[in-house]
Amino acid sequence: MMGTIGLTEKQSQKLKALTDRHLSPSAKPLTDNMKTEMDDLIDKRENPTIPETLKSYCKQWLKEQLYGTKKRIENKYLAKGLEVEAIALEYYAEQRGLGFVLQNIESFENDFMRGTPDLILSDEVIDMKASWDCFSFPLFEDDVDRAYWMQLQGYMHLTGKRKARLVYTLQNTPEELEWDEPANYEGLPSNLRIKEYQFEYDPEFIKQVEFRVRVCRGYIKQLIEKI
Repeated sequence: MMGTIGLTEKQSQKLKALTDRHLSPSAKPLTDNMKTEMDDLIDKRENPTIPETLKSYCKQWLKEQLYGTKKRIENKYLAKGLEVEAIALEYYAEQRGLGFVLQNIESFENDFMRGTPDLILSDEVIDMKASWDCFSFPLFEDDVDRAYWMQLQGYMHLTGKRKARLVYTLQNTPEELEWDEPANYEGLPSNLRIKEYQFEYDPEFIKQVEFRVRVCRGYIKQLIEKI
């Protein structure tokens, strides 16, 4: 989702202003530089450039399909998240009075996206994140990583929910994963161990995702033709 495909909002506004002036019988004629600029903007709109980040993603995805393997991403943060996810979910459910809950293992997908939310409630989806330690725990942060916001938008779209929650919890690091001096967070109050962000469904963003997927498919087709 990084980068701009086609015109930026500012460029779109500029093209509209130039076009309106060009078509208006009462306005001054466009200068040669203005005509060149308008033509360049029209060409960029009609022949959008694909961002390099999107190209790189498509190349990696296609290699995974062709060679039947996925690029592995391993680090201590992901390892802890996987190791303590059940404990974190149980702790969160207990602190928020949700009663007995089971982590969702069902994957959802449509023609444009797929995902597996951690927890699905009657009116919202929840995704859990386990911070590595208290220093990476977002105790004071008001803004959330946009990648997580996008992830939860996808979950809402796939499940039909219109609310979502991103939940960070602070759990003890398993001994086999300890990197620094062990820390025990179990005696702390929940306001020092739970951080929540709530979102609502954004249908305009979903349209952007579907557009990007179509662009990806077109570029992947070009890549396949090179093989």
